[in-house]
Formats: sequence, structure tokens, C-alpha cells
Amino acid sequence: MSDPREAAQLLRAAWTSRRKVAPLPAAIAPATEAAAYAVQVALADAAGALPPAGFKVGATAETMRAYLGVTAPAAGFMTADGLKPSGFATPFADWIAPGTECEIALRLGADIPFTGEAPTREAAAAAVAAVLPAIEIVENRYTDMKAVGVNTLIADQFFHGAAVLGPETPFEAAALANGALREIAGGMRIDGSLFGEGKGADLLGDPIAVLCWLAASGAARAFGGLQAGQVVLCGSVTPPAWLAGPGTVEVSFAGLGTVQVRFT
Repeated sequence: MSDPREAAQLLRAAWTSRRKVAPLPAAIAPATEAAAYAVQVALADAAGALPPAGFKVGATAETMRAYLGVTAPAAGFMTADGLKPSGFATPFADWIAPGTECEIALRLGADIPFTGEAPTREAAAAAVAAVLPAIEIVENRYTDMKAVGVNTLIADQFFHGAAVLGPETPFEAAALANGALREIAGGMRIDGSLFGEGKGADLLGDPIAVLCWLAASGAARAFGGLQAGQVVLCGSVTPPAWLAGPGTVEVSFAGLGTVQVRFT
């Protein structure tokens, strides 16, 4: 396997210069999922983001897997400066083909060590300190997604740009373990118009199942497990809304509240 720092250097250069990612040279492109997550670690190290501030988990909804043409979820690390409060405003021109996603997020209050096996629902739920509505800012920063390949998409944090976080709501661990988030419904509005709706059950059946998946994933293996304080984006209950220009995006989930981002 090639040195993951070589691929990380090219991806980081594309990110900092705000240009699209082309297929990596065959000699350094990650050939496996494990190699892709090794590149992520190298990227996080170069960004001073070890340990990460959290993880996004993408393609947890069947509709998203079909949309992206992938067969399984994938994760990407998040940096502390990429976690933004509700009301965050950002120039539209700063992003490459930006989109937004309608997400449920979990903030961890305890570590979940990597063991190679998924934790029980009860153990995963006990590690959750709060549940949040969230907007993930994603970017289609690829010259050709299929040509770039899924392993390079994973290496490049799987479309992640930033996360905008709403208010935190505590839940009893027993309620989370028993599926309290499955029927929580939410939707995303663009400039006041409804774009799409979904519910927690769309995300691998339950956001707690997403956390169980992440805890046993190649991302958790590569980064040494999950840590207290980290934020986990559980995936979008709607397809991404690819934005044509400036505007305001709002996500609301019943019982969790509302989060907003404005592109200027």
C-alpha cells in the first residue's frame, strides 16, 4: 500500500485551493476502504484535527445509497472549526457546488472504544449526551464521482464541508435504546419552501443503529474509537439540496428544534 500521506497531500491541496478533485494517480489512490480511512487520518493529522471533533456518516438512508450509487454507509471526520452554530452565514462563492442535508446529530458524553464489533444498542445509547437537529454542508467537489471512485470519496471525507448544529436535547438512555428517535420527523426548507421530509427511521432504521455502525466501522478503527464530546451526524433524511446561489436553509425536527444556515 502506498503512503497515505501522498494522497492526503493532493486532496488537501485541492481543498485549500478550492478546486475540484480529479481521479488520483493509480499509484497513490486508495484501493480499499481501509486505505481510504488511512488517508483520512493523514488528512486529519495535516489539519491538526486529531482527534476529530466528530464524524459524519453518509448514505445511511436507502434513498441516499441509491442516489450515490453505493451499497453501504461511509464516514468522514469533522474538524472543530467546521462545526458551526445555528444562524451561521457564509459566502456562497466560498463553496464548490454546495448542497445541504437534513440531519439528526448525536453528541457523545462518553467514549465508545473500538473493539471490532458493534456495541449493543444499550451501550451506544448510554454514550449519547444529547440529540441535535443539524445541517450538513456538502460539496460536489469532484470532476466525475464515478471516475474518482468510492474509496477516494471516502478518503476525501465523503462530500463533507461543514456542520451547522442546532439546540441540544437530552434523552434518557433507555428511551434512545428503545427507539425514541425512530419516529422523530423533520424537514428542510430552502428560502421558506419545503424541499423534503423524513424521519429517524430512515437512517439505518434508527440513529442509534447509525452510531452502532460507526463504532464498528473502518473510520472508528482508523481513528482509535469514538470519544466523549464528539458530534456524530447520522445522515440525511432527504436527498441533498444542491444550491444554485445564495439563500437560507432551515431544518426542523419535531421535539428537537430548528437550525439555520444562510448563504450570502
